[in-house]
Amino acid sequence: MRAFQLVGWRQPPELREVPVPEPGPGQVLVKVAGAGACHSDLHIMQAPGPLPGFTSPPFTLGHENAGWVERLGPGVTGFELGDPVIVYGSWGCGVCVNCRQGRENYCQDLGGQGPGLGGGHDGGMAEYLLVPAARHLIPLGALDPCQAAPLSDAGLTSYHAVKRSLHLLGPGSTAVVIGAGGLGQMTIQILRALSAVTTVVAVDTDAGKLETAKRMGADEALLSGDEAITRIKDMTAQQGAQLVLDMVGTDPTLRMAAQAARMLGHLTMVGLGGGALPVDFSSPPHECSVASPYWGSLTELMEVITLAQQDKIRMLVEHFPLQRANEAYELLHDGRIQGRAVITPHA
Repeated sequence: MRAFQLVGWRQPPELREVPVPEPGPGQVLVKVAGAGACHSDLHIMQAPGPLPGFTSPPFTLGHENAGWVERLGPGVTGFELGDPVIVYGSWGCGVCVNCRQGRENYCQDLGGQGPGLGGGHDGGMAEYLLVPAARHLIPLGALDPCQAAPLSDAGLTSYHAVKRSLHLLGPGSTAVVIGAGGLGQMTIQILRALSAVTTVVAVDTDAGKLETAKRMGADEALLSGDEAITRIKDMTAQQGAQLVLDMVGTDPTLRMAAQAARMLGHLTMVGLGGGALPVDFSSPPHECSVASPYWGSLTELMEVITLAQQDKIRMLVEHFPLQRANEAYELLHDGRIQGRAVITPHA
C-alpha cells in the first residue's frame, strides 16, 4: 500500500510502498477515507532531531483519521465490515487511572501519543491504518468519513478546551478566540453550540479568515493588534474576557491573550506556535488560570460526533489525494488553507 512517511528529520516526507498490516487479536484494520493535515505535523517535520518520546523515522504521518472497517482481528466485537468510523487518536496504555477514566490523552505511561506522532504507531496518511484496540473507534453513522476526519483532533481539541471553562460562560460573558484558522473556526462553533449566551470575539491577522469566523458564528471579528485589545476592553467594561483561547501560541498572540483576559478568568493555550507566556505579578490578571490542554477524552469525542450529526458544527475541508500531500502541507505552512486540509488516500 501507499503511505506518506516522514523519512528523516528536516526532510520532506515521501510517498512510499509499505506492506498492508495484518490485524492481530483485538486490533482493527481501517480503510482510510480521510486523514487531516495538522500544524503539529509541521512541527514534527521541522524538528532538528528526535523529540521526547518519539521513535526515529520512517513512520507514517496522520493523526486525524476516519474511514471504514476493513478487517477485524480475532476477538473484536461491536463492529461490522464496512462500518464508517472515526479513530480516537490519543492512544494510551488503557490500564492507568487516567486511561480507565477515558482520558487516554493524559495517559500516565505513554502520554497519549497516538498514530502518526512518532510514538511508535504509523498514522493514517496511507491506504490502511492499523488500530491497536477497538475502543479507539467511534461509529460515524451517516457522517461522511472524508469530511469527519478532522473532528478527531481539530474538533476534539477545541471542544475540550471550551468545555473545561463552561462554568465561566454565563449570560453577559465574553470568549475571545485568537486565530481563526481551522482550529479557531471549530472553537467558535463549539462556543455557539455550548454557550449561546456568550459573546464570541475572533481575532486574526487575515481579513478573509475573519469573514469566515463571522459566518461560523463570531459576534465580533477583529484584526490583531492594539485596537483589538481596546475593543475587547470596551466590550467588557474594561475587565477583559472570561475565557481567552489562543489557537496560535506565538509570543505576540500570548501577549495579546494576557492583555485580553480578566481576573479569575481562564487563559487557554491551544496552538503550538512555540511562544512563551510572559508572567509577572500583574500579568496575566490576578488568579487568571492558565492551562495547556492536550486533545480530549474518548467520551468527549463521542459528544463532538453527536454535535456534528446534529449539524451544529462543521469543518471547512479541502481534499487532496495522497500524491499531493506535500502540496497540502506547503499551503498549510503558508496559511492558505481556510479550514482543514484532508488527505484522501483512495481518491
